[in-house]
Amino acid sequence: MTENQPPQNQPGQNPQGPLGPERTQQLPMYGQHQQQQFAPQGGQPGQQRPESGPQGQRPGQYPSGGSAYPQFGAPGTHQGASPDPSWPFGPQPATATAEKPKKRAGLAVVALTALLVGLAGGVGGAAVYSATNDHTTNSPSVTAPLNGNQAAPAAAPDGSVQSAAAKVLPSVVKIAVATSQGAATGSGIVISKDGLIVTNNHVVAGAGQGATITVMLNDGRTVNATVKGTDPLTDLAVIHANATDLTPATLGSSGKLAVGQGVVAIGSPFGLEATVTSGIVSALNRPVTSGDEQQDSTTVFPAIQTDAAINPGNSGGALIDLAGQVVGINSAIKTAGGSGQSEGGNIGLGFAIPIDQAKPIIDELVAKGKATHARLGVTVGDAQSSDGLTNGARLGEVTSGGAADKAGLQSGDVVTAVDGKAIASGDALVAAVRSHRPGDQVTLSVTRSGKPQSIKATLGSDNGNPTG
Repeated sequence: MTENQPPQNQPGQNPQGPLGPERTQQLPMYGQHQQQQFAPQGGQPGQQRPESGPQGQRPGQYPSGGSAYPQFGAPGTHQGASPDPSWPFGPQPATATAEKPKKRAGLAVVALTALLVGLAGGVGGAAVYSATNDHTTNSPSVTAPLNGNQAAPAAAPDGSVQSAAAKVLPSVVKIAVATSQGAATGSGIVISKDGLIVTNNHVVAGAGQGATITVMLNDGRTVNATVKGTDPLTDLAVIHANATDLTPATLGSSGKLAVGQGVVAIGSPFGLEATVTSGIVSALNRPVTSGDEQQDSTTVFPAIQTDAAINPGNSGGALIDLAGQVVGINSAIKTAGGSGQSEGGNIGLGFAIPIDQAKPIIDELVAKGKATHARLGVTVGDAQSSDGLTNGARLGEVTSGGAADKAGLQSGDVVTAVDGKAIASGDALVAAVRSHRPGDQVTLSVTRSGKPQSIKATLGSDNGNPTG
């Protein structure tokens, strides 16, 4: 089959473009990646009013010269009613308005390579973004909870969000990549005690010569890391952190998930490490397309869809079940803005790479630094019914000697199901093939010249060369 080459050295894109704060892939509408920025950091010092009281201070006011207290998001002006003139401490001066930090538009993120070419656009409707921030700003941002007198945690019953999060939080890290062009952060999941961490390719793809990768562990330590292997086709990467005492996460099975089941997302949205959000599995095997339309390069994966809040910076973090097992790797979100929108956040549509699909890729990246993928050996597009609705995947060019050719598939055939699961579009066929491994046998339901038939095909391999 014909493959597309991932884009190279595009400004603000992976793998070579400038990086910036926060990475969780927001899939662009029809392939356009755009990024988010750091939430503003720090805050404004408490305003002291020249009123009577101990040391000239009103009750409840911060002492003069006190440290800045961080605020989430842009500081705003006081919204309450002004005190009555009869206030016992006298008239109050107007509250100072904090200046809202300026935001800079993010750059595009790397496009990934599609398994099959000739694909239609990805998740349509709202824009889908790579949840990655590719620009630093001079504005400070909140990066950790405030310390102080905190109540002891309540006992967490098994099967609760609290219990599940407690099991996995020690295994989720924040990843920072710094180059001469900028810096970016994302998330990762510890998979071995001696420092192996899985993340998204788009989090570390820019870490070429001269770049540095730093990992912030859950216990607050910071260690250096190097890239072990990357796979743009599945948006997965493995890095090796300089540590030997890490806590690996337990990898579960995404094949056992059910729609409506409770799940928890853990990562570093907007640089806020160790953030926990919860929701449900909204859909399974959702064909999600990520890529750069200008570079004619896309990748499609059969995603777990969830309404657990996933935002820029969650990329590479864990999606877990309520038993505390990793079932997916958070990779993408869908936003309500257009393709030209530079900012976007959670609207309840997040996507994760199923862990069952990721496991064999991770193993190959650890062992060889690259991965192989199943190949059908055709180009595909959407088939449409007489009412104009998409109804299956129409096969285009069939690669001579490829899996489709050997199985007897022909150009013009319409694939309507794989192993009994309905195929509604070209993307759905790509995602179905992507969920398999080289050598797997699949049963295709095919319509040829209006007549249905069943064809068995043994999937080939790209031998680690998806564009060859």
